[in-house]
Amino acid sequence: MARRVPTYDLYGEKAGNAPEFWLHCETIPARSSLHRWEIGLHRHESFFQILYISSGSGDALFGERRLALVPPAVVTVPAAAGHGFRFSRDVDGYVFTMLAAHLGLSGAAAGRFGGFLAEPRVTPLPTDEPDGAFIAATLERLAGEWNARRRGGTDLMEAYLVSAVTLTARLWRRDGRAAMESDAVRRLERLDGLIRQHVRAQKPAGFYAAELGLSPTHLNRIVKAATGLTAHAYIGRRLVEEAKRDLVFTEAPAQEIGLRLGFADPAYFSRYFLRETGVTPRAFRLAERARLAAQSPE
Repeated sequence: MARRVPTYDLYGEKAGNAPEFWLHCETIPARSSLHRWEIGLHRHESFFQILYISSGSGDALFGERRLALVPPAVVTVPAAAGHGFRFSRDVDGYVFTMLAAHLGLSGAAAGRFGGFLAEPRVTPLPTDEPDGAFIAATLERLAGEWNARRRGGTDLMEAYLVSAVTLTARLWRRDGRAAMESDAVRRLERLDGLIRQHVRAQKPAGFYAAELGLSPTHLNRIVKAATGLTAHAYIGRRLVEEAKRDLVFTEAPAQEIGLRLGFADPAYFSRYFLRETGVTPRAFRLAERARLAAQSPE
């Protein structure tokens, strides 16, 4: 029997039949931290969502598809599309939830965006290019305008949203996302599964390329197009995420965690973690546990 996907207005909340807002904005940590940084598979019957991932990392789950979230990136989720997320605890950014009908983001009116709004998408933002930088700045301005509640804000917010969605759709088409979301995306999903299986063995990119039946150059091209990272860097990021989980949710000493993850030298594990995150394993553990404790209800 197929699993029933719950429907929410906002995740974890059941509102009445008549929504009282056309747009809602909140930070990604504000809600995901309440659910241990995992948002289960669900859908919104009448709402379109945009997630702006400015830092951290994670995965987006669209039905059976799992895509990596590498900042900066925009996630667009059409109304009624099943979706869920798993975020790292250093994630940051915004979630914008809006009535799809308000801006013509559903039905025939969505045709002006081509096939972009036909299904959920993850679109990396090349912030070294004008369009990518403009999208990121526009979504930051949108969040500021929503929080300020200034006069004339509705018109500005509508303009910001249409601009952001239009330019994101343009990036998706320009970068070949339409074609990539077939064979290349399936290979990236298989890569994610292999990394989860072998992350503690620290297999090199060449191993994963061979497992996928690809040359290392081809694998690197696929990963770079989807995430902006080299295959080597992408695998390393997954390794760091595994270390972060162990540091926060186990009592094992950092040197033991390093050994589990294939670091024979505890000092090298500490240096590697520091280089990738900017803090030592011990400092990360203390800071994250303090933050989680502060966010826990009394």
